[in-house]
Amino acid sequence: MKNFVCVLGIALLPGLAIGADDLEWAYPVTPKPGPLDNVAQKQMPGSAKKYTQAQIDDGFNPPDWFPDEHPPMPEIVASGKKPARACALCHLPTGNGHPESSSLAGLPVPYLVRQMAEFKSGNRKGVRATTMIEIAKAISDADVRAAGEYFAALKPGAWTKVVETDTVPKSYVGSGAMRFAMPAGGTEPIGNRIIVLPQDPVRAHSRDPHSGFIDYVPAGSIAKGEALVASGGAGRTIQCAICHGPSLKGLGEVPGIVGRPPIYVFRQLHDLQTGNRSGSLAELMKAVVAKLTVEEMVAISAYLGSLEP
Repeated sequence: MKNFVCVLGIALLPGLAIGADDLEWAYPVTPKPGPLDNVAQKQMPGSAKKYTQAQIDDGFNPPDWFPDEHPPMPEIVASGKKPARACALCHLPTGNGHPESSSLAGLPVPYLVRQMAEFKSGNRKGVRATTMIEIAKAISDADVRAAGEYFAALKPGAWTKVVETDTVPKSYVGSGAMRFAMPAGGTEPIGNRIIVLPQDPVRAHSRDPHSGFIDYVPAGSIAKGEALVASGGAGRTIQCAICHGPSLKGLGEVPGIVGRPPIYVFRQLHDLQTGNRSGSLAELMKAVVAKLTVEEMVAISAYLGSLEP
């Protein structure tokens, strides 16, 4: 069964080159934060909790809008241990994460522990890895395992709607490196990009785990991605099921890859290709990504994201 997918618009040829060279859309730089409101209290639909924006963005006490919907969080997840910020700030108590971070829910404990070691050793690097490198160097092995066990026990949700289109709303990178539609409106060609916008900007700003995101992908991407994933595309890559299992939901320490946000999957494929992600398990992916173009990585990411987690 596929996740929510729809198709918008008609082909606009001038936009096809967008995204092939400039990958700012995949690796947004977090803008300098402005002053935060510490007076007005916000409340999300279905929650009895209230927080100001300053509390919502508190790295050592982020909001937990629905505490009855998940197991008790370890201290490192709920509030962090200085200088390491709380895991829940970016990955949320649900483990579904935001576009600038990653979805962790349901990933194997050994895989999560190994990735923290890779951040710490320098095997994972790049503009989107900076924060995780700092955290990995600051927390104990016991806290790494506690966080890993917490997130591994969570069930991944259908957090992202994958929408095929030729045009997307004009947007900007805002707080938390999240992208938002321009207030003035307007559209632009999507080109070879994945553009992620919140389903509800106010709820995204508030870190509401009940309000997800829309991953806009180029028209035709899902079918192209399915062909590459299933058959390898006549030598362009290697069938994903060989390592990730027939359902692509993982085998042992090898993680499941279905239902994960396309923008995150693209970053991992590209990082593996460029060497920003290395290490023992990454070696297995070198032949997978070696020949892939940006367009092909976008297509694979779109297809995997369109599937149920």
